[in-house]
Amino acid sequence: MKKNKAIDWKNYDPNDFYDELIAAKGKPRRAATAITDYLGNLGSEEIQARQQAAELAILEMGISFTIYSEGENIDRAWPFDIIPRVISLREWENIEQGLAQRLTALNMFINDIYNDQNIVKDKVIPKYVFANSKNFREQCRGFTPPLGVWAHICGSDLVRDKDGKVYVLEDNLRVPSGVSYMLENRQLTKRVFPELFDNNSILPVDDYTNQLFDMLASISPRPQDHPRIAVLTPGIFNSAYFEHSFLAQRMGAELVEGADLVVGEDDCVYMRTVEGLERVDVIYRRIDDDFLDPEVFRADSTLGVPGLMRAWRNGKVGLANAPGAGVADDKVIYAFVPDMIRYYLDEEPIIPNVPTYMCVNKQDQEYVLEHLDELVVKPANESGGYGMLVGPHSTKKQRTEFARLIKKNPRNYIAQPTLSLSVAPTLCDEGLAPRHLDLRPFVLQGVRTYVTAGGLTRVAMRKGSLVVNSSQGGGSKDTWIVDEEN
Repeated sequence: MKKNKAIDWKNYDPNDFYDELIAAKGKPRRAATAITDYLGNLGSEEIQARQQAAELAILEMGISFTIYSEGENIDRAWPFDIIPRVISLREWENIEQGLAQRLTALNMFINDIYNDQNIVKDKVIPKYVFANSKNFREQCRGFTPPLGVWAHICGSDLVRDKDGKVYVLEDNLRVPSGVSYMLENRQLTKRVFPELFDNNSILPVDDYTNQLFDMLASISPRPQDHPRIAVLTPGIFNSAYFEHSFLAQRMGAELVEGADLVVGEDDCVYMRTVEGLERVDVIYRRIDDDFLDPEVFRADSTLGVPGLMRAWRNGKVGLANAPGAGVADDKVIYAFVPDMIRYYLDEEPIIPNVPTYMCVNKQDQEYVLEHLDELVVKPANESGGYGMLVGPHSTKKQRTEFARLIKKNPRNYIAQPTLSLSVAPTLCDEGLAPRHLDLRPFVLQGVRTYVTAGGLTRVAMRKGSLVVNSSQGGGSKDTWIVDEEN
């Protein structure tokens, strides 16, 4: 980046993409005026110095994530870009309502399919859609958890197309991750641009861990002001271990592994301590269903707690997210969420889905196979950007392989148009340049529903790339919800 040069926004070109900060060359969006004016006056040398200060703070604070490479666990510093992404409060209020609507319908769907299955009887969703899902748990049939909520924590990924319209790209209801990085991104940005937070109406995100604690407390089998809450982690080698320890510390909860817990003869869950066994009321579990209870799921699991499902079903412990909630994490079931909203809530979806082709449908499959070079193809239950085909960036060999996989197991694949994802100014080697991004807000549901003011903005740091996952070279930004009226 050239030194001692003020930023001229007239030279910044987002091309034909929707830019989150700049409406047109030299014209910032109203909600972004404060940050664009500030950066314009700061100069490139000072911006670069503040980026370096942020990167140093990340190392000092130990903000990291783990990637798996060639059989090794590699800790890397969290990739962070200091230029925030800005959304107006007026637009955000509509998004917030849409996210709350969506999670409410998803929880009603999960409860329905594990009980009466009315949505199948009324022929809104075919039974094979969930019966063939690898995350449908027969062990959860005939049960309703406290408050009727299965997915207490959801991270739905949002994207914006070139026309400015926001879509839900996918829902994450098993063990959604990333919220700690959203919180750390805010702290880093406050350190880098403290004066901007003094003079602008940027909605806070700091109350998330208090909201998380209150939500978890609401599903405790023993109503009290301070139930004992534990965060169940697979251990230090898990890619999200930083987040597990971060959230436990912020909530004042216990950070435990499976071996630290035991289910007693009374079906209550106890934590081993130096002073003996102490009862645990609620477990925020960060391990997949398969490993949760070796008596019910994988018998070879050493990560879970024998008898935990029995304790949960008998109402002796709260589990978030509930076992079986991941059935709605399936990308085939995602295609039916608008129908769920209409069926359960008698409302139109506030935030639309991305148009989706289901390869299990013969007509859809034929279209997908004929247009592999144009579409994004995703497996139903992968996460982290793995196992997918980005048609416009693929080779003929890759498309041939995906055609084979789709024909072999059509239920496992969906396809979507390749969206022209929105961009935002990002600090790159060549200066400020547009990079594609998405947004993962976090929604909590217990006695009430809470939506974070913004979320984790993930950025594809490589020019032209649409892959935002940190495990595959993506970065992140702070997300500002700005009240333009103040």
